[in-house]
Amino acid sequence: MSDVRILEQIRAITEPIERARFISRVMTEQQGLVTELAQMRRHAIAEARDGGMTQDEIAKALGVTPGRVSQMRKAPAKAPEPPARRAPAVLVQRALPTEPSVRGSASLYLTEAQRQGLRPDRRMLYIGLEPASEHVAICLRVEPGAEVIARRKLMLANDVPVRIATSFFRADLFTGTRISEPEFVLPTLQAALEALGYAFGHAEESLIARPPTLFEAETLQLDPGEWIVQVLRASYSTEDTPVHTLETICAATRHVFLIGQVAGVDEF
Repeated sequence: MSDVRILEQIRAITEPIERARFISRVMTEQQGLVTELAQMRRHAIAEARDGGMTQDEIAKALGVTPGRVSQMRKAPAKAPEPPARRAPAVLVQRALPTEPSVRGSASLYLTEAQRQGLRPDRRMLYIGLEPASEHVAICLRVEPGAEVIARRKLMLANDVPVRIATSFFRADLFTGTRISEPEFVLPTLQAALEALGYAFGHAEESLIARPPTLFEAETLQLDPGEWIVQVLRASYSTEDTPVHTLETICAATRHVFLIGQVAGVDEF
């Protein structure tokens, strides 16, 4: 991202604390580059001195004072060694594709995590209308920016945030139904969809690794430089109606993805 783009993004953040957090994160990310460039500059000055240039000549060529060149040549006091990369506080298995008995349970995540001996929890973050991103719009077959129903949850394991799961639904199909109501849909989301007359036909699932957005980094409490894995599942009815799009944002260092194969055809 260019410096101009970063500054524009900072100015666009209206909430002051969120803006301050974003600035701190950018400063941390840029510090490594500044340190490396300073070291490269010292080497360049040393190379010029070895080539026969005096300190005054170097200063004149760089447009600075000889004293400033002397400062540039000095290595900064050694910074403390960064702490060793911590092992993840928790490691969750995420099966791709999901076992049918797990997907059909009251909660896919709670069932998966409990089977792994973890203490799972989930919190509803948001239920309401929001503009569809491009990839969600493609799955739901609406125009990008069109309002869709979003149901966003935070998943935790042993009190550590590990996933943000957002279910998206077309507003023209589900406004005024249980899908648009607050709190969790009981007994299951699947049961609510079937009660509305939808029978599962097929699903398409994709996986992308990328840097997190500011919201994702803050919500999952990610360290600088940590990435996320985005799992996008688009589900369609037997009549090919786009019923449910599920976007799961996984903290990459806190997950192991188990990839299932068709029985009898696994290969090394």
